[in-house]
Amino acid sequence: MTVPKERWAELALHPVRIRILGATAGGRRTPSELARLLPDVPQATLYRQIATLAKGGMLNVVEERRVGGATERVYALPEGGMTPTAETLASTSPEEHARYFTAFVSSLLSEFSRYLAREHIDLVADGVGYQQMVLHLDDEEFIRFAQGFAELVRPLLANEPGDDRVPRLLATVLLPLTKG
Repeated sequence: MTVPKERWAELALHPVRIRILGATAGGRRTPSELARLLPDVPQATLYRQIATLAKGGMLNVVEERRVGGATERVYALPEGGMTPTAETLASTSPEEHARYFTAFVSSLLSEFSRYLAREHIDLVADGVGYQQMVLHLDDEEFIRFAQGFAELVRPLLANEPGDDRVPRLLATVLLPLTKG
């Protein structure tokens, strides 16, 4: 991520922009495709937030094509995605981390609320789950776990959207607990 830390937080920690970035992850999207994926977001708001993300460097225009008398832009995340760098995270204050985490959890709550508001839900058939577990790992075991998880997920991140593919949100939180 090349967006400065302060700008990243300002851009990414907005409820609609979080959803736009998530809908764009792993693919290329036009504003009309984003409007279909985010039907509850008013069109003017959606277009304004897409423009804000593009101007801020968090969405790239990867193609422009003529559609009727207008130019349609196709957007994608920049190389490296939208995750802050290790340097950015290391230079972030505890207060800023609390703000980032609050936005992260809020976006999860919003997505889950949208899921629960569907006309028909089936947690088992839809593959919905949430749980907490404690792993007792020394530093070496933790590194192997993190590397193995990254190796497992990395190829799946390259999947393009398709008719037979359901977008699924995977959110992770890892943090050390106090011993005792």
